[in-house]
This record gives sequence, C-alpha cells and structure tokens, in this order.
Amino acid sequence: YLQTAPHLAIIPGVAIVISVLGFNLIGDGLREGLDPKLRGR
Repeated sequence: YLQTAPHLAIIPGVAIVISVLGFNLIGDGLREGLDPKLRGR
C-alpha cells in the first residue's frame, strides 16, 4: 500500500511526531513552572 497510497503512512507518522513534540513542550513548561529548585534561577 505504501507505493500506491503513501499518505496512509505519512499522515499518522506526522501526527505522532507532532504529539510527541507537544507533550515534550508541555512537560518542560510544567517542570519549569512547578519545580521549586528551578524558580531561583
């Protein structure tokens, strides 16, 4: 199916990459906001 309809693999792959990056950024933001050790810097 990849040769006839490559969008069937590309679209979910891009969605996974965007989701992982989004969760990573959310996690970093929460850590910066909630970690008392980092607030002093």
